[in-house]
Formats: sequence, C-alpha cells, structure tokens
Amino acid sequence: MANSVRGQALVTATFARGGGAFDYDRTLVPESARAMVVENTFDGATTVTLSVRGLLPNRAYGAHAHAKPCGPGGDDSGAHFQHMPDPKKPSVDPAFANPDNEIWLDFTTDAHGDATTANTVPWMFTDARAGSVVIHADPTQTAPGKAGTAGARAGCVSVAF
Repeated sequence: MANSVRGQALVTATFARGGGAFDYDRTLVPESARAMVVENTFDGATTVTLSVRGLLPNRAYGAHAHAKPCGPGGDDSGAHFQHMPDPKKPSVDPAFANPDNEIWLDFTTDAHGDATTANTVPWMFTDARAGSVVIHADPTQTAPGKAGTAGARAGCVSVAF
C-alpha cells in the first residue's frame, strides 16, 4: 500500500494582545515571545510540532490543541480538542483526556526560554478540527479527576488545522 500524505499547516506568531497569538500572562509568555506550530499528516496519523522562543528560562509548561481559535479572553479557545469527545464536561477522565485522544505538547524551556516539542496521534482531523494551541502555566496532569488539566492559560496561538 502506498503512503499517503495530506497537507501541512504552519503558523508563526509573536505573542501580543491581538491578532492570531495572545499572551494572557505576560510574566509566563512575554509580549516578545514567539511560537511556531506545524501540522503534518501521514498514513492516517497527525504530528503537531510546537516551537517556542523567549519564554521563561528553565520552566515547565503545559500545552494542548484547543477546539476554537484564540480570542482576547483565555477561555475563548474553548476546551481541549478531543478526537473522541468525552460526553462529560469538563473532561477529566483519563479515558478521554490523554495524549492519544488529544494533542498534548508539554515542554520545558532551556536556559534561553526556548523549546521544541511534538506529539503524534493515530488519527487525522476530519470535519471536526482544532482551532488553536494553548500554552498553560503548569504541566499536564494525568490522574483521574484531574486528567488534562494544566493550570491557567498563559498564551494562545490560532491554528487552522
């Protein structure tokens, strides 16, 4: 069987209070920080890569694909995008809130505040698509009742997945 490759999404943005990237917490995501999001699909799988520059050095962050594009309020991007949606909201059940059903992109910055991370999921977007990548204040939790939570929304990049 031949390999099949579908399109690629690429977004680069500088965080500010407007446009396609928002910095909700300028301490954690300074206005001059930058992000790049790349989506590649291949043989029924999707890989999303997030690269950040200029965040706080040597710090762990959570990051996830969210259902809607960014907006001026942190909640504008909606909940995490889930390939198989959890019927209970908010979704904190590890059966749904996990890195195979959602796109988790947690990272730890280096001494310069830079990091690159990627996640490959065994599915491709269909009519339902994510609209953004949100950077959270804390790494993602995995315990039942807390799965998928990662603290306050510190920044957001709109992406047309």
